[in-house]
Amino acid sequence: MSSRLHDLAVEHLGTRIVSGELASGSVLRTESLEEDLEVSRSVVREAVRVAQSLGLVESVKRVGIRVLPMSSWNLFDPSVIRWRLASEQKGAQLRSLTELRTAVEPLAAELAARFAPAELGAALMGIAAGMRSAGRAGDAARFLELDVEFHRTVLRASGNEMFAALGDAVGEVLRGRTSSGLMPTRPSEDAMQWHVDVADAILAGRADAAREAMLRVLGRTADDVERIWREAPRALPAS
Repeated sequence: MSSRLHDLAVEHLGTRIVSGELASGSVLRTESLEEDLEVSRSVVREAVRVAQSLGLVESVKRVGIRVLPMSSWNLFDPSVIRWRLASEQKGAQLRSLTELRTAVEPLAAELAARFAPAELGAALMGIAAGMRSAGRAGDAARFLELDVEFHRTVLRASGNEMFAALGDAVGEVLRGRTSSGLMPTRPSEDAMQWHVDVADAILAGRADAAREAMLRVLGRTADDVERIWREAPRALPAS
């Protein structure tokens, strides 16, 4: 029960900060959080500790718990991504992650074709085949599970540990697109074929083809959700 209360407290605090309900510079008191959440001080302290680890707040002696600006947040943390996708920042978050994926994943596919062992290429072919079966059957849950696995595997197969570390972030945005109704019930045949093309090129060691196929995958992703972020302002630094 205490673990459940802790999770709820973290969700409550994180959601309010990321959504902007608690603006940057706001000062919170432990006592007020206890009352809002109806939990013990120890649960609040643990939730604040997690929020601090994500860069959402800082504890200021004799002041309280200060909410920090987005520039301090751990923007790659899956929880922060999930909270942003559930807020009015959804468009901006989808855009930034799609742009990040477009920059990284084609290169990851190219590197995987150059350096990944054959068993990883074979595994990708199996995952892509499973995606096609699930997509044609209209099994959205299974398709999502395999889609996440596919992109995580490509990032890992690149042999670049920093690319591989983006797997959780990519998984979160794929889940967020699905939960937001931004994924078709039945994926297009083209999109499923492009995943097969990525896997086939990686297995065959065709680096240029792997990169181009992944660019097609990400291009379709951008086309599908661009309308969501069309009016979202960019997070430009202050002059």
